[in-house]
Amino acid sequence: MGLSDQVARPLRSGVAPITTVILFSILLAYVFVLYQPGVGPGAIQRLGWQAWEVINPTPTVPQHLDDLGLPANEPKPSGTPTHWWEAPASTPTDPAAPSTFPLDKWLPLLSRTTGLSEITISRCMFPPFMSSVCAPKQRYDEEFRKGGEWVRVDRDINAKSGYWYLNMYYRRTRRFDVPLITNITLLPQGGEAALQDRASWKQVSTSVRDGVPGLSPLYLWYKLGPTLQDYKDENATQNIITELDVLYGDGPAWWSFDKVPTAVTPGKGNAEPVWITYRRGPGKALPTVPPLHFNPERNGTYKILQVADLHFSVSHGQCREVTTSPCTNADDMTAELLSRTLDAEKPDLVIFTGDQLNGQKTSWDSKSVLAKFAREVIRRRIPWAAILGNHDDEEDMDRKELVTHLAQMPYSVTQVGPQDIEGAGNYLLKIRSSDPSATHILTLYFLDSGGYIKANFGPFTQITDYDYIRQRQIDWFLQQSASIKPVLRPFHPDGAADLGHIGARAKKPVPEAAPAQTLAKPNALMFYHIPIPETSNAPDLDASGKPLDVGSQFEEAGGSKKNAGFFEKALLSTFESARGPPEVKVVGNGHHHVTDNCRRVKGIWFCFGGGGSYAGYGRLGFDRRFRVYEISDYGETIRTYKRTEFDKIIDDVVLVGRGALGA
Repeated sequence: MGLSDQVARPLRSGVAPITTVILFSILLAYVFVLYQPGVGPGAIQRLGWQAWEVINPTPTVPQHLDDLGLPANEPKPSGTPTHWWEAPASTPTDPAAPSTFPLDKWLPLLSRTTGLSEITISRCMFPPFMSSVCAPKQRYDEEFRKGGEWVRVDRDINAKSGYWYLNMYYRRTRRFDVPLITNITLLPQGGEAALQDRASWKQVSTSVRDGVPGLSPLYLWYKLGPTLQDYKDENATQNIITELDVLYGDGPAWWSFDKVPTAVTPGKGNAEPVWITYRRGPGKALPTVPPLHFNPERNGTYKILQVADLHFSVSHGQCREVTTSPCTNADDMTAELLSRTLDAEKPDLVIFTGDQLNGQKTSWDSKSVLAKFAREVIRRRIPWAAILGNHDDEEDMDRKELVTHLAQMPYSVTQVGPQDIEGAGNYLLKIRSSDPSATHILTLYFLDSGGYIKANFGPFTQITDYDYIRQRQIDWFLQQSASIKPVLRPFHPDGAADLGHIGARAKKPVPEAAPAQTLAKPNALMFYHIPIPETSNAPDLDASGKPLDVGSQFEEAGGSKKNAGFFEKALLSTFESARGPPEVKVVGNGHHHVTDNCRRVKGIWFCFGGGGSYAGYGRLGFDRRFRVYEISDYGETIRTYKRTEFDKIIDDVVLVGRGALGA
């Protein structure tokens, strides 16, 4: 063999594989780069973004403007506004908020636009954390054809009524060529004969009553409508079903959801009715709440209704210690009492001061209870705020989840608050004047006083005490107080009608009878559920030596034995001015149902709301009641009284300002 053969042989042996690689590369380049196919299945399926969905959280997640408590997600009316709070406002966006969410997660609070293509129901003998064992089988060919993985609706249809767990699953898709669900209904065996366009309806093979004794089978049917590519009008997609949920009890469905008219279970005996609920399209946007402001029709007055300790349950509630006879459906009776009080008082703001939920195994589905407790306030379109009590998180939601839901309810100005301190729902609201200056003239602070202190003893957990306001909450309050800017007090409203003439107020002469103005922070009220120990201290005395204590007290001090020093470090350490009185003039508490007194301690009034619920514990002869705060003279005067279930006004007293008790 010559030298030339020795060189040529390895070259010849390498030609074939090299040629193959080159030809294959050319083929790939042609297929993926040079070849431009027409519109076909590949373009329709959009597989590159199939598993994710772009989310605009604005329709269902309130975006608070500055500190005004404004969920800005409803179109503003056109035309020239009559008042400054009617002016259109831009909605800030959170650059850190995710813009996409996976399609294979059940996130019912989010407003989605992608539809569902298939529904099924699966039974399971295992608890929810092992639910994957019972999930429908994931078949890749079906995922390809129907456009998505199975998503579990994390709500047990059989809760409190069946032998095993029963959950809905659905597929969510963004494919353009997959028919989408436009309707769902529940029918007994053989009931499908009544369906119109029967061929477009599909039956889920497992009964929604599977495992419920004594009830005949009931089946979920869903209707498949057009594909996305068949919709010519974007508004037509509002008809597609985009989310499923389950509701327990006879309360209303969650905002933007509707009930399937037939109940899964009718709610006989001790069992509560169960409903399947659904949302169409992105859902209804939360109504816009204008910035909180003094009522121009009440001449510089702002009225707050405190609603304490509702103790609502999934059921209609059980009456406790009442003289009313008969007393059934305590939650409904309480809602009716609240309805009458709202119509009589017409408050500008309602504040729920904790224990909206009864806990104690009766509010076992928190979301169903949250959907109904504020119904009367929402119906009247009144802004409302809430804090949590010790019973609210005894069931299936933690405190952050609860406040997150509260903040995403209609007309709510509740805020989740900072994440790096204890509790959920530590926030403040600024109430502004109704004149064009929109001056901040009243502050409302809200703090989470917690639930319980728990100790672990091996595998067991024992409640040792009520919780209390912690040091980091004190630090947060001090920071917020320090950020409040002083204003000229007493405040004189700007009479200018033109929003643009900011200097008009300075030119407006002050009436001669008006008192001299000084720079000071606005008066503040504070609300938290569990009272601090100092609430029970000896009251201040007036000039005649009479205790400054108005109302009834039929309970011993019920707060925590632990104390981080909130009274001394916070309430007595923040002032309206360098030499002025404390900034916080009044503290509103819940927790005690048969104590409703206002007691002044070292210059600060501590007031209990008194029990307003027939479902909460009471005392025979102690009428149910709600407390009212009327702030007048543009924030300078604070008056309070209680309205009882028999429409009596009791313990009417001025706490701060002109004619104040003990002044």
